[in-house]
Amino acid sequence: MYATIGQALEQTVAKYPRKEALVDRNRNKRWSYQEWNQDVNRLAHAFLKAGVKKGDRVSTYLFNTSELATAYFACAKIGAVINPINFRLKSQELAFILKDAEPKILIFEKALKDQVDKIYGEFPDTSFWYIEADVPDYAVDFHAELNAGSPEPPQLAEPVDENDLYAIMYTSGTTGRPKGVMHRHRDMMEQSLICISAMKLTPNDRGLVTAPMFHCAELHCCFLPRVHIGASNVIIHHFDPKQVLNTVQEEKITIFFGAPTMWNMLLQEDLEQIDLSSLRMGLYGAAPMPPVLVRACKDRLGIDLVQAYGQTEMGPAVTFLFEDEQISKSGSAGKVCLNHELRVVRPREDDPSDPEDVQPPGEVGEILVKGPCMMAGYYKREEATEKALYKGWYHSGDLGYLDEDGYLYVADRVDDMIISGGENVYPREVEDVLHEHEGVLDVAVLGDPHEKWGEQVMAVVVRKDPSLTAEELERFCKESDRLANYKRPRRYEFVDELPRNASGKIQKFILREQFHAEKTS
Repeated sequence: MYATIGQALEQTVAKYPRKEALVDRNRNKRWSYQEWNQDVNRLAHAFLKAGVKKGDRVSTYLFNTSELATAYFACAKIGAVINPINFRLKSQELAFILKDAEPKILIFEKALKDQVDKIYGEFPDTSFWYIEADVPDYAVDFHAELNAGSPEPPQLAEPVDENDLYAIMYTSGTTGRPKGVMHRHRDMMEQSLICISAMKLTPNDRGLVTAPMFHCAELHCCFLPRVHIGASNVIIHHFDPKQVLNTVQEEKITIFFGAPTMWNMLLQEDLEQIDLSSLRMGLYGAAPMPPVLVRACKDRLGIDLVQAYGQTEMGPAVTFLFEDEQISKSGSAGKVCLNHELRVVRPREDDPSDPEDVQPPGEVGEILVKGPCMMAGYYKREEATEKALYKGWYHSGDLGYLDEDGYLYVADRVDDMIISGGENVYPREVEDVLHEHEGVLDVAVLGDPHEKWGEQVMAVVVRKDPSLTAEELERFCKESDRLANYKRPRRYEFVDELPRNASGKIQKFILREQFHAEKTS
């Protein structure tokens, strides 16, 4: 039997009541576990008073805040389903999720008020709770409701069970409309234990919450495991490289998660002026990190990195690559995590891939995963659920291969593979080569329609050196011994930044729309 997420907090409070649990750098406020748990209870009572019942959705439209952290556990305690929404979404994207999830309450903040102002009238059955002063006429004062609640544990008519739904987390929508991924309490308690083990977490750790809390990488792999083990969480409102480095120094941070683009941004700062001696480990995931960046983090930050690979549908983590494997298995996503199975199978174009059609080592195919953290399904999407979980395996849509030692190498998304003159080109291997050029800050490789070859390879580059030219990159790729001629980009475009979703993944469909339209116009 697994504890529920609410019970996990209570168990930690019983062990470490006076230990620092939460630091909100935005509000300059700190809580011990006992103090924070009392606030969680107050908010749980406020939700119950507002008519929230077991199974009802409570949505949050927030940056990283202590209010989100408190709402997360308040929902868990009463059996409400937390629905953390991407703070980067605009009003109509927000409205789409609210219409789908039908929340009883939406909690939001000043930075996002303009978006809520545009659509609140469409949702008469949703109560809007505001976490700042100067509460809008249509909203409820979050803190007034919280402060009026009892600090005692809520008494429930129906207890919360490990198999109850705990969250609906909407996918990032890199290829289309987002879908609501449903997870149960037991899914995330298992994920938490896996991550505690993988990161060697102890109650002495001080974790920095800098990646978006609405995303499962931060919420499930970092924040929840640290609460589970009794470590401390320090929250900053959003990622800012200078603020991250200053907070690491001032709060003696030992560990935090960042998408590769975040680690890359930290490396551009003046690191000589910051004391990072408390930092023992970094976690990265959500997108591949070029080997050159892994080496730079080791050399300049003085820390080891652990890589996690996975999907929202799986919790997310399904593989880990540990510190001592970063060199010997460079480019790998690691081995499948505890209590999980992973297969690489021959992909099918129209139907879900057959889990029994396993590829031999070294052969690229679709990555399938099965394990206790797997989603219950997509909310109100039975057909999509059946396809994604065909024969009990989650069909990731990612391409990769296993080596002879069982290490996974992720090539790309099925949709991103380039077929040029009948040859398969995996964008990641071209991106890794281009990242080695000292003038390249960021890069995305995609297929570009071509009359003769079907597709040619195209690179969209963010320059570190403003004088960098396509001719110089062409020469660099020609001289590389890691890139066959047919894999070389035949078209280069330079941009100020690449479009990314909240998890740090490049939204290549936006680049395709932009540059393919320019080519045909």
